[in-house]
Amino acid sequence: MDYFLIILSYLIGSIPFGLLLGKLAGIDVRKDGSGNIGATNVSRLVGKKVGAATLLLDAGKGLLPMVAAGSLGLSQNSIMLCGAAAFAGHLFPLYLKFRGGKGVATALGIFLYLSPLALLVCVVAFFAAVFLSGFVSVGSLLAAAIIPVLIFLQQGVGSCFYLALFVSLLIWHKHRSNIIRLLNGEEKSWKKKKETVS
Repeated sequence: MDYFLIILSYLIGSIPFGLLLGKLAGIDVRKDGSGNIGATNVSRLVGKKVGAATLLLDAGKGLLPMVAAGSLGLSQNSIMLCGAAAFAGHLFPLYLKFRGGKGVATALGIFLYLSPLALLVCVVAFFAAVFLSGFVSVGSLLAAAIIPVLIFLQQGVGSCFYLALFVSLLIWHKHRSNIIRLLNGEEKSWKKKKETVS
């Protein structure tokens, strides 16, 4: 049962909701903007409503497998592995030749299950960083950096902490191109976009 649910979690995590919703709107989000299938790029290319739907669905990929595992009485370690598998599925989806999103929304779903309080702190930090810097990537990187610290302070070293560390490191890994653009002053800013529109 444990192995079956872990594999199923990976397959659920692999569903590219951003790509599917974009194609329903007539756009392949991999071919424009940042080329990412996540909610931020979908929102830029297709609109905020579709971006919000992508965010919720991607978060659900992290949350629902863990809820299912918990409701079936699986061990804490197995529940963590279901979350990790869903997260890995989003980043490295079987259906897209292992080229997926950056994992922030799916991580949101994972920590909504594990620690709503730690997630709340991360969400506040995310929006503060985006507001002050103008870059969604800065908010994502900050939230990813502090989640293992928050989990450690709350629960100490254990399976939840190791999952948080796994998620954090992979989010930073998937944001390599954003980090390079930030260092080179080439990252797209929401503030500049609003100034251009106004």
